[in-house]
Amino acid sequence: MSHNRLAAETSPYLLQHAHNPVHWWAWGPEALAEAQARDKPILLSVGYSACHWCHVMAHESFEDPGIAALMNDLFINIKVDREERPDLDALYQQALGLMGQHGGWPLTMFLTSRGEPFWGGTYFPATARYGRAAFPDVLEGISHTYHRDPTKVSFNVEKLRETLAALARSPGAMGLDMEIIDRGARECLAMIDLDDGGTQGAPKFPQPGLFRFLWRSYLRSGDERLKQAVTLTLDHIAQGGIYDHLGGGFMRYSTDQEWLVPHFEKMLYDNAQLLSLSCRVWRETRSPLLRARVFETVGWLLREMLAEDGAFAAALDADSDGEEGLFYTWTADEIEVLLGKEKAAPFARLYDVRPKGNWEGRTILHRNHPNGAGDDEALTEAKAVLLAQRETRIRPGRDHKVLTDWNGMMITALAEAATTFDRPDWLSAAKRAFNVVVSRLARPDGRLLHSLCQGRAAHAGMVDDYAHMARAAMALVEAGDDSSLLDHARLWLEAAHRHHWDPDGGGYFLGPDDAADVMLRTKPSFDSATPSGNGAMAEALALMALMTGESHWRDRAEAVVAAFSAAIPDQFGNMTALLDAFELLAVPRQVVVVGESAQALLAVLAETSTPPLVVLRVRGDEDFPLQHPAYGKGLIDGKATAYVCHAGTCSAPVTDPVTLRALLA
Repeated sequence: MSHNRLAAETSPYLLQHAHNPVHWWAWGPEALAEAQARDKPILLSVGYSACHWCHVMAHESFEDPGIAALMNDLFINIKVDREERPDLDALYQQALGLMGQHGGWPLTMFLTSRGEPFWGGTYFPATARYGRAAFPDVLEGISHTYHRDPTKVSFNVEKLRETLAALARSPGAMGLDMEIIDRGARECLAMIDLDDGGTQGAPKFPQPGLFRFLWRSYLRSGDERLKQAVTLTLDHIAQGGIYDHLGGGFMRYSTDQEWLVPHFEKMLYDNAQLLSLSCRVWRETRSPLLRARVFETVGWLLREMLAEDGAFAAALDADSDGEEGLFYTWTADEIEVLLGKEKAAPFARLYDVRPKGNWEGRTILHRNHPNGAGDDEALTEAKAVLLAQRETRIRPGRDHKVLTDWNGMMITALAEAATTFDRPDWLSAAKRAFNVVVSRLARPDGRLLHSLCQGRAAHAGMVDDYAHMARAAMALVEAGDDSSLLDHARLWLEAAHRHHWDPDGGGYFLGPDDAADVMLRTKPSFDSATPSGNGAMAEALALMALMTGESHWRDRAEAVVAAFSAAIPDQFGNMTALLDAFELLAVPRQVVVVGESAQALLAVLAETSTPPLVVLRVRGDEDFPLQHPAYGKGLIDGKATAYVCHAGTCSAPVTDPVTLRALLA
């Protein structure tokens, strides 16, 4: 007799479904073999633990004995955590898009017994509403078609297979130059909401990758419109309801265009990217607001998101006690009771606390309103009182999975923040997380595993894992750690090339060449909430070339850009990670700092807002090969010395911080 098999899994998302009456399988050869043996179609349900609509569908359908019985009778039911298996999620989301539907989670796909998609959707209600068919009707209709009209199913399968295979082919090369990149940045301005920041319309995602690209373009060109697009966006996000004003940290996205009402999940990758971007912008603007948000967000990270041995957990849920946002929202009466009338009044004025609330009868704290400007230092004590009270509430669930790529992103961001604000303790936290990946998720042959949960490391690494962890190693070296960490980056980048590179069309596949349970490998080139795998890999390779002087890294980075550049003119806003990598290749900038006691020179580099620099620390006694950027560069008069290099040509040696600052400007 079939039964629910999820209790043996470690994924918090799969364990949320371990007691459903649905006879769930985890994805794997056993589930696929069962489908083929019983000639049943597969119902594939993909989601993640912090997903609100995943919870809704679970409560309405997967916990309903009648609907579960129908699912068990008609299908082999498979649950997938999209964070554990991004390769499967990418493939079936792409298939859904080819059916003319918007993707998202929960993803509900119907597959043949061999795992081939033929129809799908996202959330289905238990009874017909929202213009969507009732889930039981969908189940019966799909099963009927599968068994009674197999030619229709096989036609769909073949068309989808052909188109998915075509999408996995690289578009090829076109000539790129910095003028094209600058023009692309100006074109992106047409997408920007110059009143509220972000891109136009709702819902609004933070899109830190796009705004990082616009910021780099501003630093290069001096175009004030680009600067305004970025600073306006960051300010509105930092003051909006999408930010947790009591506990720190950014939510996933805003459902409205004013950044007021978020989906209340907090994801590690969003916070990593916004942390990094805030540091870069602060170096130029010295914005007290951005500085405060960096410190608060790192505080939240180290207080609430530490997982196995000091690595970082994946996400916090949107819901608590079955209600979205309940943990984060307030009533005016609650606040008045806690603070007293006199102290509650200025708090309410600054944070838009109203008697009837600003969202569904409750208040989302935010400052994007006419009374929201000004300093809140006088309210520090009030905020602490509310935070302490909030800690007594039922907390949102935490997905404590350690994901290799997301940890790589946060390690890089934390190293950058540590350098920017001179916080050695933050750098130590970044190094601890890095060591967890090295000791628990890395193999001696350079292969990485993707996920660690409850002590169990599992799932073959994706190309993103290699790119972001190589970048993390380089970020730690730039921040002053041991240059031997580059050996890890070498191993990982070589393993990625062995197992993910497409020797025919160029570019890196998301999943490895030995993944036997995926019908077709996708090749990511468009950014989503995170940089595309190929964009992240191109940037990691370009940085590796700049840090080592080894030409084969540059050759590989150029090959990645060449594999996709023909698509760039039509997709500027969706390929900014690749564009950032191209800039590193086209106008490389390095600073070599020689000497143990170089704090004054390094402080200048930490605060500089010039276009991104690759910083190489040299103690003074290393022996470098001829091609290395630090070859032949030594101390002058026994003093710490800096060399500023543009496109392979280096300045005269500089020992004075004032001169270095002028040279960088």
